[in-house]
Amino acid sequence: MKERILEDLKTAMKKQDKEALSVIRMVKGSIQMEELNKKRELNDEEIISVIDKQIKMRKESIIEFEKGNRPDLVEKTNAEIEILNEYMPEPLSSDEVNKIIEDTFLEIQPTSIRDMGKIMNALNPKLKGRTDMGKVSSIIKNKLNNI
Repeated sequence: MKERILEDLKTAMKKQDKEALSVIRMVKGSIQMEELNKKRELNDEEIISVIDKQIKMRKESIIEFEKGNRPDLVEKTNAEIEILNEYMPEPLSSDEVNKIIEDTFLEIQPTSIRDMGKIMNALNPKLKGRTDMGKVSSIIKNKLNNI
């Protein structure tokens, strides 16, 4: 993953694609910062997590830009999100997500809302970066409240 980012950085430099270059440099910097904090190289899953954080930050910014009536910044930020999404794994459909949640429920067999942590810990590696974990959390809460 890291090699792909570096290759894309070189390509963006050659093509003089300022927008892509800026976004890729930010991602590269975030990855390096995380590696410094952890004092080791990140694996692909951790890199995806860093990119996911970058996407979330930009989505939050879009909300603020819309409140401030700044369509130019909304458009620019959406373009950055598109560039970042190229590095994310293929998103899962809602049917696939529901199937994974069902399988995890059968595996763990929760008895109350207290088992929420166990379920989320089991689902995190399967779903992280491939779907909105906030939606997954609300689905799980609904299911646990109906037990």
